[in-house]
Amino acid sequence: MSEAKKIDPNLLYSTLVREIENDTVQELEPQFYRNLSEYLGKLKSEGYDGIESKIKARLVEMITNTVTLLIKTRISKVSHGGLNLTNLLDEEKFIIESAQDQLERKEMILSATLNGRTKLLESLSKKHKTKPVSVRFLKDFDQFVGADYTKYGPYKAEEIATIPNENAQALIAKNITVKISVD
Repeated sequence: MSEAKKIDPNLLYSTLVREIENDTVQELEPQFYRNLSEYLGKLKSEGYDGIESKIKARLVEMITNTVTLLIKTRISKVSHGGLNLTNLLDEEKFIIESAQDQLERKEMILSATLNGRTKLLESLSKKHKTKPVSVRFLKDFDQFVGADYTKYGPYKAEEIATIPNENAQALIAKNITVKISVD
């Protein structure tokens, strides 16, 4: 953890107040979220009994709510203020990048639809249905033919597999699998 500014509830609160009181995204230490994660990890791992346990649980809840509001505030400023990414941390830029991807995709579909580019729409649809998704099976499941016409399975509970998105979504909806991230 950075010795310059150790994370504690007071620092977190003052950071949130400073962010809310200003119209622009405020500068934070580059390691802010990692330091916060380390602080919370240590706090959660400490064992307490009785009233101390309740105090720790409430402190974790307050920190969680404060961080959630801080991130929402910072991202909202950027989203509504012309995408000036100057003071955003890398973790926040990761969030903004996905929003930009979503806008680009929306424009692509709209343009293809309005300009009669049916083949592009068909291609995008097929690509979405068949894109690989990693899942963990919660139950045993028989062999099936995927959206890409390939055979998959059979699978045992707790097995991990990469299957087409369309099939993954259907199995997730039926509580047979859960999506996992392998990044």
